[in-house]
Amino acid sequence: MSSTKIGERAKERISTRSITAAAMLIAVSVVLQFLEFSIPLIPSFVKLDISDIPALIGSFIMGPLYGVAIEFVKNILHLPFGTSSGVGEICNFLFGAVFVFVAGIVYKKIHTRKGAVLGSVLGALAMAALSLPMNYFFVYPAYVVIFRMPLDAIIEAYEAILAPIADKPTSNSLLNCLIVFNLPFTFLKGILEAAICYVIYKPISRLYHR
Repeated sequence: MSSTKIGERAKERISTRSITAAAMLIAVSVVLQFLEFSIPLIPSFVKLDISDIPALIGSFIMGPLYGVAIEFVKNILHLPFGTSSGVGEICNFLFGAVFVFVAGIVYKKIHTRKGAVLGSVLGALAMAALSLPMNYFFVYPAYVVIFRMPLDAIIEAYEAILAPIADKPTSNSLLNCLIVFNLPFTFLKGILEAAICYVIYKPISRLYHR
């Protein structure tokens, strides 16, 4: 058999393995997306889920585009069951895609544990940075229109936890709430997911490369 045919068969095996692995990671990711919950010190309508972990694993093992694809399909599958008229799914996809893509790109260039850690931190920072304009210009305005939830009521939910928030660090009450609550929340969410990924990544990677 020629080396060309051997190479083609090897590529086919890798492609089939990658697609199968991606499908399994998507399934786990969808389940995790349903397991969202509120956490103390932040309004109850801001939920935490760890459904980016499978996409992060896929990004590290198969490449950043696989990670983004996992995020996309996960949110498409979740869409019929969501309660936010697609707003939550759009944000979940954009935040998760930025997170896993940045992490995967860095890990691809620095293929070591340090590269994975650095990529995860940079990905979490990028996701947190994106959360500010997305929440300010899209999410909360959409909630005001779709659910007829007054913006003042949203701000009051934040102020109920930390009353002086409307006055610092800027003169914009909503922006202050996002800076003090959502920005660190989103960053720490990414760090939590990266930490869990770090613990379980090796056995999954070995299983994939067997």
